[in-house]
Amino acid sequence: MCHLRLDIMSEKCKECGGKGYMVVGSGKCPECKGTGKSRSVDLMKLSEKDVDSFLKNGSNCSRCGGTGEIEIREECAACSGKGAFYRCRICGNVMEDLYNGEEVCAGCARKQIVYKLDDSCDINEMEVGKYYHAVVRNIADFGVFVDLNSGIRGLIHSSNMKGDLRVAEPVIVGVKEIRPKGKLDLLPVKIKEYQTIELEKGLPVKLASETPGLVGMSVRVEGEVIQVKQTAGPTIFTIADETGQISAAAFESAGERAYPHISPDMIVTATGEITARGDSVQLEIKSLKQLSGPKESEILNRIEAALDRRAEPHDVKFMVESEVLEKLRPAMMKVAKEIRKAVIKSIPILLRHHADADGMTAGLAIEKAVLPLIREVNGQDGEYYFYKRAPSKAPFYEVMDVVRDICFALEDAVRHGQKMPLVVSVDNGSTLENIPSMKQAKVYGIKMIVVDHHHPDPEVDDYLIAHVNPAHVGGDFGMTAGMLCTEVARMINPDVEEQIKHLPGVAAVGDRSESEEAKDYIRMVSDTYSLQDLKDMALALDFEAYWLKFNNGKGILDDILNFGDTQIHKNLVKLLCEQANGMIDEQMEACMAHIKTQTLPNGAILNVLDVENYAHKFTFPPPGKTSGEVHDRLCKKFEGKPVVTLGYGPDFAVIRSKGVRMNIPQMVKELHEEVKGGGVNGGGHLIVGSIKFVEGMRTDVLSRLAEKIGAVEVD
Repeated sequence: MCHLRLDIMSEKCKECGGKGYMVVGSGKCPECKGTGKSRSVDLMKLSEKDVDSFLKNGSNCSRCGGTGEIEIREECAACSGKGAFYRCRICGNVMEDLYNGEEVCAGCARKQIVYKLDDSCDINEMEVGKYYHAVVRNIADFGVFVDLNSGIRGLIHSSNMKGDLRVAEPVIVGVKEIRPKGKLDLLPVKIKEYQTIELEKGLPVKLASETPGLVGMSVRVEGEVIQVKQTAGPTIFTIADETGQISAAAFESAGERAYPHISPDMIVTATGEITARGDSVQLEIKSLKQLSGPKESEILNRIEAALDRRAEPHDVKFMVESEVLEKLRPAMMKVAKEIRKAVIKSIPILLRHHADADGMTAGLAIEKAVLPLIREVNGQDGEYYFYKRAPSKAPFYEVMDVVRDICFALEDAVRHGQKMPLVVSVDNGSTLENIPSMKQAKVYGIKMIVVDHHHPDPEVDDYLIAHVNPAHVGGDFGMTAGMLCTEVARMINPDVEEQIKHLPGVAAVGDRSESEEAKDYIRMVSDTYSLQDLKDMALALDFEAYWLKFNNGKGILDDILNFGDTQIHKNLVKLLCEQANGMIDEQMEACMAHIKTQTLPNGAILNVLDVENYAHKFTFPPPGKTSGEVHDRLCKKFEGKPVVTLGYGPDFAVIRSKGVRMNIPQMVKELHEEVKGGGVNGGGHLIVGSIKFVEGMRTDVLSRLAEKIGAVEVD
């Protein structure tokens, strides 16, 4: 048996585009002989205005419209001049013409038709004498009740029974009579050979944007399932079309999943009544079906085209003049577009950032741009379902991070019917250390975006859908992630510019950037924030990042960066800086006496500190920050000279330098190959970074590292 829907229509001939003819050339118009002017005109029939026009310009030929030429046409051989093909609504085969005025081919017309009523149908779609599929509902002394769909029930009277029927048994029935109040008198029939046609109610297809004005009406919506959420009562399906989204409710029984075969990403058609629900509307589903074939492709292409237009980012002017930014504009626009597209499609966004001042300002810039858009699409509580921000303690997206992210994503997919998230990694993600995590994310279909300024490895691009890094266009780490993400945030949502324009300055001082762009960003907000204000915010962020560990610091970070109460901001930053500086001074007092200094062959002054034995552990500042503070003091001591500071522990080393032209990522690769069994890996910026190795090979690795530092050029 063939099961097809009744809405199969004729389709245009692809050869002639539905015109029924082909244009094979052009020729002289026989009416005007190529002049384009009419040969005779009845002036009595012309208006005064037309007479004036005629006297000035003459009259155009009615046949060629004044061109003097006409098309030479030939009948389209493919469709015999009809311009369209008809397809049999039963078997789907092409027909040259309608058969007895019906969209049924001659072969199918000779077979009996049995209709299967969609749940959207009511008694008005039924006719006496036609046959329908039904299921036995219950059995009484006077007959058998059968369901023709979820809303239509009829009776086979015992006098018409020709055998025994069982509950839940499928049966074909003929309509004997339709009585008042919709009561059906049915007859059981047995048909050996028949065709099944699925019959749907002829409801108008409405767009999601139109539904608020259609309360009380029965309609059909077509679109993509974005989310399936099971409540204690109905199942809620979020369906999106090219204009927006609509919430649709289907009820099977309390807490039971309705339409369990329907899942996110499916293209569906839903029928039902539009009802008011608070400040919004909801579709009370009568019928929900997955679409396939040409209809699915048509709707999907329509949605994708509209989505692509809506997701187009804002082509804003950068806040500072920068050749690097201009070269990065296409990549930044792509990142902004992918993020906007995820918001519109209700794909959860997982924002990962390095847990330092630059990473946090980068993350907060994107967050401030994205959250208003998420609320606009998914309501005021949308951010709790479709957005999450999390810091990464390591300077890369490590395996511990991705395992946590995958676990949360899988739980949300089961609990809320959500799609897998889009991971946006900022101030992290450009280096080889990220690839193991990226591989795990790829297994689950998780897409990733990176905005970073660490020296990139080309291999990571195999796992990313968009990647912004200044090194791709000849820039360097001086263009920090906080600067890049603030500009990307403005492309996503320009309305947040005034709120976030100070973040690049905080990022610049936090990452010690000396680029011209950094100076311009700092100067741009100097009327509101002094250089010391920006430094204090950066220090407060670093201080809180240490204690927050894996917590995202929501609320506290807002106060540090002055997104809330200004007085709380000032008091909090002052307090945190006092505490941080006190702990830094205590750390420096303990470790400065244990620094070993030597001059390398290239003239660079190498300063070495064992942070494992001669610095406070498990407190602020951590080894990286401690090495940076030591380096700042030594740069002042040896002002004007090239300085390298090496803070090392049992299995790691942190490198800070000034005036030395190092390439730390390249050094790491060389050490990995040269020190056999050293297990060397790491990276970072060209002149600032970290190295990890196995504890037993520390002496070999560090001595070889010192040789390499002593061999590079200095300023």
